[in-house]
Amino acid sequence: MIITLTVDDQTIQAQDDSSVLSACLSAGIYIPHLCWLETDAPADAPAACRLCFVEIDGFRESVAACAVTVENGMTVHTGTEAVRSLQKTALKLLLSVHRVECKPCPANRACQLQNIARFLGVGLGCKPFERVLKEPEVDVRHPLLDCYPNRCVLCGICVRICRQQHQQTRLSFAGRGFDTVVGYFDADPDAAADCLSCRACLEYCPTGALVQRLSDDGL
Repeated sequence: MIITLTVDDQTIQAQDDSSVLSACLSAGIYIPHLCWLETDAPADAPAACRLCFVEIDGFRESVAACAVTVENGMTVHTGTEAVRSLQKTALKLLLSVHRVECKPCPANRACQLQNIARFLGVGLGCKPFERVLKEPEVDVRHPLLDCYPNRCVLCGICVRICRQQHQQTRLSFAGRGFDTVVGYFDADPDAAADCLSCRACLEYCPTGALVQRLSDDGL
């Protein structure tokens, strides 16, 4: 069923099972986000990046737009001072564990962190937070792909899209807290043989954290 809601004084329509984020994006209203997939239902959305905050009339505090189902007559505000403050803080926290070396990165100029920073009108610095980076710089455990932990924002999209494509995942989370990484932890190289024909994780990664490894002859 199609319902009507108001977003930033603009009337839009959406399917009644849509998330607020999906409804806004479909209507051309951008809300920063990193961890959302178009297939995510509100009840299943990870809401991990903490960037898609909005204010909704009748809600006591800001909420993640990806995890809230639209309702008929709902009124949403995407750009309030409180929302922008939360989004800028979330971005700075992500940047505090991110190696900001854009030029050599394959995602340069297509990077979602760059796009979000530009949208919010901020740079790629992380003050007042201290920048702390992981080691090693490159995780080479996957037989065919290199993973760069200091580019990764732990959105989990690569893990989920791999599971959707293959009903199992070649990538997974490991570690806790600051030490959490995404990587390949299967000892059998044959288990990843179909990765290059799939490439979904490479295409969906928002920050260039996964890169196809070049062979010795550069191919």
